[in-house]
Amino acid sequence: MEVINGELLKPAGEEKLGIKVTESNGVVDKEIIKTRYENENLSSSVHFSPSSNSNVNQDDPAGDTTKPEDIIAVTPKINGYKQTIQPDFHLPKPEAPPGLSPSPPSQPYENGNAVVRSKSLSESFTAVDMPSIGKFIKDRSNSLSETISKRFSSLKFDDGDDDYMNNKVKSFDSGVTEFKISGLKVVVMLKNNEKEEQIKGRVSFFSRSNCRDCTAVRSFFRERGLKFVEINIDVYRQREKELIERTGSSQVPQIFFNDKLFGGLVALNSLRNSGGFEERLKEMLGKKCSGDAPAPPVYGFDDHEEESTDEMVGIVKVLRQRLPIQDRLMKMKIVKNCFAGKEMVEVLIHHFDCGRKKAVEIGKQLARKHFIHHVFGENDFEDGNHYYRFLEHEPFIPKCYNFRGSTNDSEPKPAVVVGQRLNKIMSAILESYASDDRRHVDYAGISKSEEFRRYVNLVQDLHRVDLLKLSQDEKLAFFLNLHNAMVIHAIIRVGCPEGAIERRSFSSNFQYIVGGSSYSLNTITNGILRSNRRSPYSLVKPFGTGDKRLEVALPKVNPLIHFGLCIGTTSSPPVRFFTSQGIEAELRCAAREFFQRSGMEVDLEKRTVYLTRIIKWFSGDFGQEKEILRCIINYLDATKAGLLTHLLGDGGPVNIVYQDYDWSINS
Repeated sequence: MEVINGELLKPAGEEKLGIKVTESNGVVDKEIIKTRYENENLSSSVHFSPSSNSNVNQDDPAGDTTKPEDIIAVTPKINGYKQTIQPDFHLPKPEAPPGLSPSPPSQPYENGNAVVRSKSLSESFTAVDMPSIGKFIKDRSNSLSETISKRFSSLKFDDGDDDYMNNKVKSFDSGVTEFKISGLKVVVMLKNNEKEEQIKGRVSFFSRSNCRDCTAVRSFFRERGLKFVEINIDVYRQREKELIERTGSSQVPQIFFNDKLFGGLVALNSLRNSGGFEERLKEMLGKKCSGDAPAPPVYGFDDHEEESTDEMVGIVKVLRQRLPIQDRLMKMKIVKNCFAGKEMVEVLIHHFDCGRKKAVEIGKQLARKHFIHHVFGENDFEDGNHYYRFLEHEPFIPKCYNFRGSTNDSEPKPAVVVGQRLNKIMSAILESYASDDRRHVDYAGISKSEEFRRYVNLVQDLHRVDLLKLSQDEKLAFFLNLHNAMVIHAIIRVGCPEGAIERRSFSSNFQYIVGGSSYSLNTITNGILRSNRRSPYSLVKPFGTGDKRLEVALPKVNPLIHFGLCIGTTSSPPVRFFTSQGIEAELRCAAREFFQRSGMEVDLEKRTVYLTRIIKWFSGDFGQEKEILRCIINYLDATKAGLLTHLLGDGGPVNIVYQDYDWSINS
């Protein structure tokens, strides 16, 4: 078997398959010759690669016009292995890659030059130099990198090559540039720095949480892609004094271009409607920001606040040092890290030179302020062989994520004040790191924010707050907000649960110390807000008999709480925070938004109502199904309300189907 001028010739008596190639004026004519082989182990294939500019007739291959470089090779198969056949001498000679040894000279061409071909892998596997292959790959990679760099340079600096730009580059209004490099398609996002180059200064504005005008200003800047610095004086409270000094009042929003006061929302709307905002922006921000402009908030620095030390702290320090804290046996149980009441009385008498009655009274004050607790919660404090422990030694402490090595010994702030501060910080977080409808939350962004760092510091004030002083509305808002804030904290710290077991652990094991007791997401929802009712698929109530947290539980259930509780999933209600002054109206608004979005659908033809599965889980809070539907009408838009009213009013049966619940994270 041999190759002459591109023809694969077979021995006598056998058929042949090959290509006869002739060239005229740069155009290759090829004739495919087919015959049948008698030897089954001998077969061949023709590889033909037309270029994008060739005119190929699929039905008549011999009639096309093809350039020489389009012919690759004729490759026969002998016993299943491919053998490389040399192209016609008119075609370019292939070069062997580095590391592959060329074969000895083969049949000479007509001009006397020897044919040199590379060995196939099967033929020369043992002769391959593996380090050379690595070098070959590295060289090709560097070559590709150089080519890409040159293309970038030509895009950036070569404005005169119109043919290249027309043939190779496609520019779009969006700033995306597409071009091809040696068969590779590369899409480059060209950054538009025109506006950034023109705006050298800084846009700042003072705001408050839950302020509609501030939300409008924030949205205006985001729509125009303007970078801005927001100074929320509910988060950075000491900056309010600066605002008053600069503007003469504490009213927000107040916008600054560098160090110049621009005004509030009214001034912004006036300039926007007149069409002069861009010009005014360039005029006022054409220079770099001076040191007189409002400074951006700095991460890691807390506002200096005077906190009064609890008057009992001195006594507690002495007791922590002098009391014999050890494990004891009580009621056939080993109680860890405790001390006897009489031991504490003796230390108080000896160290503070007081009578026994006075020492017992001091012990009761320490118990009321949640410095110490009875190991089984049986009494406040009594003299004798009753065992107590300090708050930091409680067995639930390792599960409490607002405990950072020690309890907060400062004078406890009123629970309503701590709750309001929590509401403002978390609202500021949502305004910066959540979508406008609050259905999607950027947990990664929250975890790195200064607002969240301050929130983590704030929740330490919950250790010893007095929850019994809260009114019913204050308690409802306090625990709704605490639950939603804990969910965000839990997802950041432990991640979003995936399975049923992880979800149960998520709701039970992530806890806070609040008022001297531990509170999980489960105990807040089912113990406090649902008046100590069993959670779905549970046989036990959150609080047992004698649990002091029962004093905090709400006396009756408001079913609308289920539309204000967010558990960080796609199907749960959007995350929001409430105020004690408008808690009822805000819950009704939350229910209305939830049902209008996806919590309820009506199929009139099938006479079926599709309800959120939340209602099925907590059916005991909502009542009978017919009562639920009549109640829901008050929270539907006009279309859904009309359909549901028609179904309930015609006397026919109404089917209720509960929607599938999407447990994926709402990020």
